[in-house]
Amino acid sequence: QLQASGGGLVQAGGSLRLSCAASGLTSSINYMGWFRQAPGKEREFVAVITWRGYTTVYADSVKGRFTISRDNDKNTVDLQMNSLKAEDTADYYCAVRSRLGVQGSLRMVLASEREYNTWGQGTLVTVSS
Repeated sequence: QLQASGGGLVQAGGSLRLSCAASGLTSSINYMGWFRQAPGKEREFVAVITWRGYTTVYADSVKGRFTISRDNDKNTVDLQMNSLKAEDTADYYCAVRSRLGVQGSLRMVLASEREYNTWGQGTLVTVSS
């Protein structure tokens, strides 16, 4: 199971830290990512991190503002969000990809929600302008 937390209301330019706690499936995790879905829009990729090693991938829209990190001892992955903008308003979801192999572009594969087999519930982030 995945449990996301940390969402809330923040002013533009502010910061929030989301956390995703994994339980019962940690042995099958190879990648853990964050996606988001704004009202009336499709879910989009935000960031992903390998469960072992230090590979990260970010969406261009958040690069330089968001940082994904993990704590293997606590089985958590955090998303530090700085310099938030109104367009960052969305439900944020964490997800796990159990499959290790990647065929083709790492970035393209890991940015596809179809690659993820376990999802947590959303946590709402609202950025007021």
